[in-house]
Amino acid sequence: MPGERRTGAEPLAASWDPLADREGGTATATRIRPVKRSRKLAGAHGWRLYALPILLVLTVLAVLDATKDAPAGGFGPTTPGGKPTLADGAPGAKYAAGLSSAELPKGVPIPAEGSGTYRVVPGKSDLAGKGKQYTYTVEIEDGVKLTEGDDSFGNLVQETLSDTRSWIGSGTIALKRVDSGEVDFRVTLLSEKSAKQVCGQDIPYDTSCFVGPDRVYINGARWVRGAISFHGDMGNYRRYAINHEVGHFFEKPHVPCTANGALAPVMMQQTFSVSNNDLAQITERNPQQILIPKDGAVCRPNPFPYPVGDQAGQ
Repeated sequence: MPGERRTGAEPLAASWDPLADREGGTATATRIRPVKRSRKLAGAHGWRLYALPILLVLTVLAVLDATKDAPAGGFGPTTPGGKPTLADGAPGAKYAAGLSSAELPKGVPIPAEGSGTYRVVPGKSDLAGKGKQYTYTVEIEDGVKLTEGDDSFGNLVQETLSDTRSWIGSGTIALKRVDSGEVDFRVTLLSEKSAKQVCGQDIPYDTSCFVGPDRVYINGARWVRGAISFHGDMGNYRRYAINHEVGHFFEKPHVPCTANGALAPVMMQQTFSVSNNDLAQITERNPQQILIPKDGAVCRPNPFPYPVGDQAGQ
């Protein structure tokens, strides 16, 4: 509740539907300061599964260099015809056959466990964008240590949300980073263990999530290893994770790939796949209020809601 101050961490399971009311569970983690908004939405990048087997098998698994941030301009490798090529990756990447596209890539050590409480990453920004104004903080779970330091997370969150290709590109949203006082939402980096508790312990894959009214949770395991669909492009995968979960704060639901070879909508579950057929299999038991068509469409990975500046954010 707004104005409520809490101490200690409490478990929470996020619902399958990123925009549905939460069923059961209690509030999670430390509320360091009061928030302005009181919303009943509970969203998740991931979903609650009930004994769901791993249904899809692709032929690749990237071994990513999670410490290397790729340039911001690329959206992943493509064939000359513009179609994504899952068998190719970043230079020097290695792939193994027979593993799901939704699996966490192998690679450097991950922040496996934290304390359940959070520290604010110091930092402020000017107001970015025009329209309704929202403030946010950047936080990291205590016990989670990044090789590049806390500022590496804070700076990329700020850079991403201040980019005109992000949600401010709608022309109706303005964002400002603060590190004290009341805020509208919080972008929080979690350990893998805490993310499983917050985003749903029944989920077989590592995922990030949004839990209303104000918590954007980024899974530390994904932060350092990324997702197979981004082909080792860690910089753009991280931007995608931020924009996708913040999109749920703005009440944006999951959507499928719009057309074969197109840039994926940012609200597509690109962490798991950029293929509609793959996502349809993964989500068929719990469709999250949308039906992913098995139409063979495969998009190109994309981290922004407005990647070319002239289309509606999705």
